[in-house]
Amino acid sequence: MSKLARSDSEKRAPRTPKPPPRRSKTIGPSPPSNIPLAGPPRPPGPPPPGSPPRPPAGPPRPPGPPPPGAPPPRLPGGAGPPASKGRAPAGGRGDRMRRAPEIVEFYQALMKRGEASRQTGSRGPKAPAGGSKAARSDLIGEISKNSPHLVAVQADVDTQGDFVRTLAAEVRDATFANIEDVVAFVAWLDEELSFLVDEQAVLKHFDWPEKRADTLRDAAAKYQGLLQLEKQISSFVDDRALHRDAALGKMFSLFEKTEKSVYRFMQERDAADAKSNLVSRYKEQDIPVGWMSDSGVIAKVRVMIKLACVNLAKQYMTRVVSEIDGLSGARNEEKKETALFRRLKEQNREVLLHQGVRFAFRVHQFAGGFTAESLDTFVELRRRHTGGTN
Repeated sequence: MSKLARSDSEKRAPRTPKPPPRRSKTIGPSPPSNIPLAGPPRPPGPPPPGSPPRPPAGPPRPPGPPPPGAPPPRLPGGAGPPASKGRAPAGGRGDRMRRAPEIVEFYQALMKRGEASRQTGSRGPKAPAGGSKAARSDLIGEISKNSPHLVAVQADVDTQGDFVRTLAAEVRDATFANIEDVVAFVAWLDEELSFLVDEQAVLKHFDWPEKRADTLRDAAAKYQGLLQLEKQISSFVDDRALHRDAALGKMFSLFEKTEKSVYRFMQERDAADAKSNLVSRYKEQDIPVGWMSDSGVIAKVRVMIKLACVNLAKQYMTRVVSEIDGLSGARNEEKKETALFRRLKEQNREVLLHQGVRFAFRVHQFAGGFTAESLDTFVELRRRHTGGTN
């Protein structure tokens, strides 16, 4: 018999929820709501009217002796303390990014000559309007009181009340030390709620802390989404078996998805409206927000995402260079080509060059620079420019 077609005599036994996951022992204090996540502290404002004037600031105190074990202070204009032996400096030649103005200049030079026309694909046939009589009759049956679905929902309301109330108490009383605790708690909560026939239909009959549960899920989803995005773009490898257009389109779509996700997260984090601001919403529900700061976990993830995007640009430009070189045949073949065919090849070469430079420019602006290896690949791409711009 179907799960949704149970009668009142076949109600499920009351479920006892599993214990929630253990949270971290140390719960650090959340930053005050009046202190921003990033940026230097603001200077003190003028004293309020009617209050006594503030005493003038005295001369700066001389710096005290450094604590034991601290590195020696840097002298003005001098070099820093020597690096410890046996450790390589952080960030090798291939991982350091720097601004590359030559990319911007070459991109602007090509754009002045005119961009290639964009090819728009068809949207495909529209879905037929309307529906069958069977679909309409099923909808009417769901709305009616004799619907098997509503019978199953009412059965869960009657038998799983203690189960739902226990989960509601856990959601209200849960405390978290970091975002990893939130992720583990949400995974446990989703697993428990999946026991219900229809989560939304059953929970509306109880005093369910919907706002906090939804905010917990939102925080866990945003954190995990950025981590998964970083893994996806870092592990990407260009498939040379794919056709040129499919391969370049795949890399472009991946970068565009990454760019939009990061920008959307930053806009929601720094939104001026308290209802849209993630920090305000999470603090209201006692959810840790330190991971979103410019010195938190997400800052390291953003750096890794930018480095992965630069590596993606390197693969994109490498593919473009390979395709441009493939359009240049042997000399004996070029002699047999007609003028029209040579003109078409030249147009394809220009389109590929524009695509490669445009993609490199967008990634450069998003990541804030290029690594040395990616910049070398860009130099190879620029050499394929037939206009002589170097």
